Amino acid sequence: MTSDHFPDRIQSLPRYAGRFEAFQIANPDVDVLLASYPAGTAIEPHTHDTENCGVITQGELILITDGQEQRYKPGDWYHLPPNQVHAARFEVATSEIEFWFKSS
Repeated sequence: MTSDHFPDRIQSLPRYAGRFEAFQIANPDVDVLLASYPAGTAIEPHTHDTENCGVITQGELILITDGQEQRYKPGDWYHLPPNQVHAARFEVATSEIEFWFKSS
């Protein structure tokens, strides 16, 4: 796993069973993912039924929505409303904390 830079306590969390590497904290209202993406990762267009917010902690996220690319660096937050089509690209190794808020 490329997320070995996370502290041991974070690495002891359950692993997310999805398309990318992450440790997961789940509760009824929100899933929190501590995610890592190797350089060169590309995620094809898709949607989530959750409202997603995230903050970049290392590297850079290139988020593509409505045909536009936006770059997020460490400390930058992004927001995606439910069901918004988006894609992502990571030219450098990147880590982030993602919050997936479930519908009420």
